[in-house]
Amino acid sequence: MIFTSGKLLAALNLASIAVTAGTFNTAIEQRVQRTTISNQWRNDVEISSPLYPANYLLVPIDHFHNDSLYEPHTEESFNLRYWFDATYYKPGGPVIVLQAGETDGSGRLPYLKKGILHQLIVATNGIGVVLEHRYYGTSMPMPDFSTENLRFLTTDQAVADQVFFARNVKFPGLEHLDLTAPNVAYIGYGGSYAGGFVAILRKLYPDVFWGCISSSGVIEAVHDYWAYFEPIRVYADQKCVSNTQKLINVIDNIILGQNDQTLTIRLKNVFGLPNVTHDDDFASIISKGIYSWQNRNWDPELNDLTFEDYCNNITSSETIYPETSDLTDTVKELLKIGGYESEVENLATPWLNWVGWLNQQLVSTCIGPQDYCFGTYNTTFYEQDDISQDWRAWPYQYCTQWGYLQTGSGVPNNQLPLLSRTITLERESLICKLAFNITSPPNVAAINKYGGFALSYSRLAMIDGEQDPWRPVTAHANPFNSSAINRTSTISEPFILISGGVHHWDENGRLANETIDTAPDLLPPAPVRQAQAQEVTFVTSWMEEWQKKQPMEL
Repeated sequence: MIFTSGKLLAALNLASIAVTAGTFNTAIEQRVQRTTISNQWRNDVEISSPLYPANYLLVPIDHFHNDSLYEPHTEESFNLRYWFDATYYKPGGPVIVLQAGETDGSGRLPYLKKGILHQLIVATNGIGVVLEHRYYGTSMPMPDFSTENLRFLTTDQAVADQVFFARNVKFPGLEHLDLTAPNVAYIGYGGSYAGGFVAILRKLYPDVFWGCISSSGVIEAVHDYWAYFEPIRVYADQKCVSNTQKLINVIDNIILGQNDQTLTIRLKNVFGLPNVTHDDDFASIISKGIYSWQNRNWDPELNDLTFEDYCNNITSSETIYPETSDLTDTVKELLKIGGYESEVENLATPWLNWVGWLNQQLVSTCIGPQDYCFGTYNTTFYEQDDISQDWRAWPYQYCTQWGYLQTGSGVPNNQLPLLSRTITLERESLICKLAFNITSPPNVAAINKYGGFALSYSRLAMIDGEQDPWRPVTAHANPFNSSAINRTSTISEPFILISGGVHHWDENGRLANETIDTAPDLLPPAPVRQAQAQEVTFVTSWMEEWQKKQPMEL
């Protein structure tokens, strides 16, 4: 779950937090964005696009009247928003539903125009749908985001929404056709959280959804997700990784090892952050670079260069920011205190460049008290729960069911972490306590009961990125987690790992006139093309299987 502001805000899968005068907090906004799983794509299709007008289906708020979790129950309904493209539809074609996941669904509209959804509906003469998730965008079942009114925000309820949609939708302009399941083949697609979502959907409702594609699908819920940083440790530039580990170790040796407030303030002063009250807030802010790995993309228009820029800075042997030269003696002394006296000459310049880069990227942008910009202990902010506080939806989901709290403290003691060990479960759970009064761990069993790493079903595809920080909780988690067993890929149960890929890299695409077909600058790159081609192949095969099962017309 992830990341920060600026260009990242456009890349991440979470609508911007509403600004309420006097209570807006940049760091809390960044914290919510950082813990959001999937990447957002807002490109050339506007929210109010006339090409894809929004439509609505009345859906029950409560699908499970026998489950005490949702008491008090309700008989009310709400408008679930969706968009569709029937340009390529021919009788017998499927309805392919892209689950938008934990974001405003309008951010997924480009996939109707280009990307795997577009490719699939063209290949199968299908209808493409982007379906919004309850409690995101305008698909609001309740009048506010209070903890009581968030009780209907569970993956089970949202999965049931998608099933209700498939059984009841009447597409505007196509009302004369019965395009509901099981009369028509429905195929689900989702990336990231939505990938785990459609995997559960296929297992629970195989009579409604003929098949599903889970891209970077998180299928194993965990509380402490320290392993988020493991693919970064393995696949990122190794000098960048090593320097980051050593410098973070210095930070921890000073804050946690020395336990000297005067020394800690001196450390914060080096970064220009003397007035950040809480040490864990400070440690989180200075890790902006390492958090940005997930936002890399094969498409230059979507690619976030923050991680590359960060690594270029902390691996350079040249001082990039002359204004940091006055800090040289202090940095060298702190390196010695932090346990790296033998590497002072090797690490001083990377540290100074880290300071200069962070100041340019983040510190200098703060207008007002530093705790206002970078603090996450603002209880007043967390108490806001009116309808504008849409930041509350995803934290409620991970506080109650999914977990995935990214810590440095969880890293094994025999390994240097990429994130400070001051970032603990207690710290990452702060939002759960202050926003929702949740003090117990998330009920990850509510998700893992569907199979976790073992979740599988016929016509359920698992597509993952080799270098994805979410890989350790996907079907391709091995070798990061030996509990996940590598599978044999078949047409019925495709199991595809995109070489060099990060987070659901198969989902986005380019128009025909935007592709580059000349090596070595292929766009999309060969591994992405191959994955998308395989998806077209197996979905086409699934549809051939569907057609064979249909009764012969007399």
